[in-house]
Amino acid sequence: MSDPRAILDGVTLEDLARLRRARDTIDRDYARPLDVPALAAVALMSPGHFSRSFRAAFGETPYSYLMTRRVERAKALLRRGDLSVTEVCFAVGCTSLGSFSSRFTELVGESPSAYRARAHEAGAAIPACVAKILTRPLRHGEPVREPIREPVREPVREPVRIGEARSAAAS
Repeated sequence: MSDPRAILDGVTLEDLARLRRARDTIDRDYARPLDVPALAAVALMSPGHFSRSFRAAFGETPYSYLMTRRVERAKALLRRGDLSVTEVCFAVGCTSLGSFSSRFTELVGESPSAYRARAHEAGAAIPACVAKILTRPLRHGEPVREPIREPVREPVREPVRIGEARSAAAS
């Protein structure tokens, strides 16, 4: 018998509020060592129930969500260019450079060093709130976003005086 309070796949509104609290913890403390038992404690759930409920509510595992946040922050640090890939890896809370590089490459489509070396001037004029959306790593199953392109500048035309335009049209 299903729970009448469940809003999706057995997740109740109370569970959803607790899951959001855990997700907010990931967003805020992504650089700290976080694991499923610690996040489950924040959500006042058992680790197994927490993992199943998190996936049902947000469409990905807690670890996948955490790594997406870490890669998102790593991209911002790598764009600055003043930290090495290893320093960025540890700054975002990863303990293994190999795992970090693999996950970064999987989500972004290029290695952290290639991303760091690439010019990022195209995004410099974009407001931070828009840049955050455009540079967010893709999750599994998400459609690919179009890359940021430089605006096409129209050629500058000489101004035409009204009298000249009429005489040119009459001839």
